[in-house]
Amino acid sequence: MTKLLKYAKGKLIFVILTPLMVICEVMLEVRIPFLLANIVDIGIKNSDLDYVYRTGGMMIVMALLSLVFGALAARFASVAGVGFACNVRESLFGKTQDFSFSNIDKFSTASIVTRLTTDINTIQNAFMMSIRILFRAPIMFVMAIIYAIRINARLSLVFFVIAPILVAFLAVFASIAFPRFRKLMSRVDKINSVIQQNLISIRVVKAYVRARHEKDKFKLSNDELRDSAVFAEKVLILAFPIMMAAMFSCVISVMWFGGNLVIGGLMLTGELISFITYITQILMSLMMVSMIFVMLTMSRASVGRVIELLEEDPDINDDEADRDLVVENGEIEFKKVCFKYKKDAAKNVLEDINLKIKSGETIGIIGGTGSAKTTLVQLIPRLYDINSGELYVGGHSVKDYTIEHLRGGVSMVLQKNVLFSGTIIENLRWGNPEATQEEIVQVCKVAQAHDFINSFPDGYQTDLGQGGVNISGGQKQRLCIARALLKKPKILILDDSTSAIDTETDAKIREGFKNLIADTTTIIIAQRIKSIETADRIIVLDDGKINDIGTHEELLARNKIYSEVYYSQQEGSVA
Repeated sequence: MTKLLKYAKGKLIFVILTPLMVICEVMLEVRIPFLLANIVDIGIKNSDLDYVYRTGGMMIVMALLSLVFGALAARFASVAGVGFACNVRESLFGKTQDFSFSNIDKFSTASIVTRLTTDINTIQNAFMMSIRILFRAPIMFVMAIIYAIRINARLSLVFFVIAPILVAFLAVFASIAFPRFRKLMSRVDKINSVIQQNLISIRVVKAYVRARHEKDKFKLSNDELRDSAVFAEKVLILAFPIMMAAMFSCVISVMWFGGNLVIGGLMLTGELISFITYITQILMSLMMVSMIFVMLTMSRASVGRVIELLEEDPDINDDEADRDLVVENGEIEFKKVCFKYKKDAAKNVLEDINLKIKSGETIGIIGGTGSAKTTLVQLIPRLYDINSGELYVGGHSVKDYTIEHLRGGVSMVLQKNVLFSGTIIENLRWGNPEATQEEIVQVCKVAQAHDFINSFPDGYQTDLGQGGVNISGGQKQRLCIARALLKKPKILILDDSTSAIDTETDAKIREGFKNLIADTTTIIIAQRIKSIETADRIIVLDDGKINDIGTHEELLARNKIYSEVYYSQQEGSVA
């Protein structure tokens, strides 16, 4: 938890005020039983009603003040706790934005969501309890012991018999509870993953009538979560009765021995009443420590998971980059580039890639499934980093650029078309927040999106819903292409991004590229040869290696892989 305390900045005043209010509250609270003893032993014993009223009035004032200080402590603790959690959540989310694809691959999406929500909420509650109870309990403990010993030192020995038993129990409790709660959080990750996959793929689930299968899968994860929760909560179920039993045993012992002292004339009645109150306060302070101990034990697993994410070093950084260097042109060069997703993997995904692309060229890439087409282009904007070799963009190593400047010069339209909640124009402006309406219309016309946008009643202000649920796959692709064009990149990468578009529209889009982005290097990954046959050069990838490079006519004449794909597609189109 100490590693997270720096995130309390900005709320430090409330972190300081909370224990101050707690101290005032406790000082008043522990004084009240002492006054009660005086009322019984002095005021009532001597029939001094004036003393009773005066002392009773003081008790009421002190109780009200204690209530005010307690309420303020709760208020300040809440503000500090919520602010602390907000800072941790913001830092955690910001850290994930710096991750490379390989960092994100290490943590599942569901796990990151759980850490940003459930784990941080658990830590927030532990933090709020800590800054109140970890001050309240020790102060009450010490003050109540002082008053108890002041009343009767011998009788206070009863407490010192019970205390070591409670401490030993707490130590055993921690060793048992922590692994159980850590396992519980992993089950939360799993059920979040199941829910997320189901909701994202709900249309596929319904199309294949697999609702029953999904319900069974959810039930299995839900049952595992329930069993883990029960297994973890069993410790708590056992803990509190044991602590309460120790507390009541101590109180009963005090009443027994104290009663005998009162009968023997060695102790006053009021002193016994206040002594019982002090013993209760002592044991309650231990109970409070036990509560925070339980909360900290529960939150320990969450803290570890949050720290793990915060301390994850991004695989890609630009600490040594030239801050002023920007991508001037779209020239790309691969020199003996090798890449694998995991450093300890036996085989490279890409092997000995040597390739030079001139600025303004249109390059097609084709290859079978698993030939690493997507991986190759993801190296250009450093979504992944190469393991060996050199990669240059615009005449400079990609590592010489800051991430912002490098990716600012590259636009990618990914295989999976991602649109966000909001209007069409809001989604398009992801490519350029300052774009004018004229610029937006221009790129939409090139992407063959302008006409279908205008067919909607609200035009460019049409709300797309979550992920663009109210438009077709082809329309999504065209909007994503328009968004990429709006960025005015030096390099445009289309990763199988016209698969849902008919060949005629595809041809119009490529024709539009020639007019709008003639100086932009365009890389097109496609399954259809029709989409790349007019490219300046076509790269044939096979099992992570460059099999051949040439024009459509050259490859058709000499390359077996390319010609087989071409003729199979020709036969399919004729059929």
